[in-house]
Amino acid sequence: MRQVIVLSLVDEAAEAAGGCCGPTASGCGESALTSDDAPDTGPADGGACATRGTRVPVLACSDVLSASGAAVEVVTACSDAEIDAAVKAVRADDAALIVAAADDGQLRAVLRRLVRAYAPPPSKRPADLPADRTMPDLPPIGVLPLTPGIPGIVTDLGLPTDPAAVAAAVLGGATRRLDLLRNDGGSVTSRSAVVGGVDSEGTAASWRGRVEVDDVVLADGGEPVLACVVTNSGGVSVDGLPLTSGVAADDGRITVAVAVPRRVRRLLRRPAVHIEVRRATGRAVAVTPRAESVPIIDDGVAADLTRKRSWWVERGAWAVYVPV
Repeated sequence: MRQVIVLSLVDEAAEAAGGCCGPTASGCGESALTSDDAPDTGPADGGACATRGTRVPVLACSDVLSASGAAVEVVTACSDAEIDAAVKAVRADDAALIVAAADDGQLRAVLRRLVRAYAPPPSKRPADLPADRTMPDLPPIGVLPLTPGIPGIVTDLGLPTDPAAVAAAVLGGATRRLDLLRNDGGSVTSRSAVVGGVDSEGTAASWRGRVEVDDVVLADGGEPVLACVVTNSGGVSVDGLPLTSGVAADDGRITVAVAVPRRVRRLLRRPAVHIEVRRATGRAVAVTPRAESVPIIDDGVAADLTRKRSWWVERGAWAVYVPV
């Protein structure tokens, strides 16, 4: 009998405030993640205000799995510890895992805990680990979108959005391996991170910092940068400006783009501002802000970048169940 764990996330801060998970269910709070080094428990569920009860897509998916003879356990997690307990059960029982997610941030929260559970410390690196990897393959997961949110990775890869189709994909067992971005802050990025772009008031604001992709310098720290995109999948636009598009999620490369404003002189007219977009791909990227704090949105989770941050690609490190 196939064992399947269906895991959905609820914001821990909202529960403490009596919101999403609390007794009043009066409103969903914001993410508890307020800095780039804060515990990553996943963002709120986009306003759905779920309770500790089971959400409709989860019930629908579970019913299909049960009708097919699978042993199903439904888990609702509000903290890293509760995610870890579900991950431990998957590892111990060789069970399939379905993540019911409203956005990329919730999916990232689970991937982050999977990496912590499976990645060995450098001193215990297995001899058979590929030279370009720091961790073994993670177990495949099913991604169950929660209305009204659909994780961007689902759109990028054309994964099923119907609960019955998600269940069928997991039971079918076909998978697709994808790249994962790890960073030196102890977290991961499944899709993309945007550094800068807007200030605390939500308006466009430039910042200064150094951006290096392998040996290529996209910004040297002496010029203003409107935004820097570090991405692994799909396309990213900032304030209507497309910075990346069509990025493959399994090519073993990081795609990085920076938007730099340039003043262009025009004959007999005032200078105009032109946005120059510089792009590069590679195995690793380092972003070093000169300011004390620069806003960053990593897989939809807002935080502040206060020091140098490096990302590197883990080729084919995670996998999703896909339709047969």
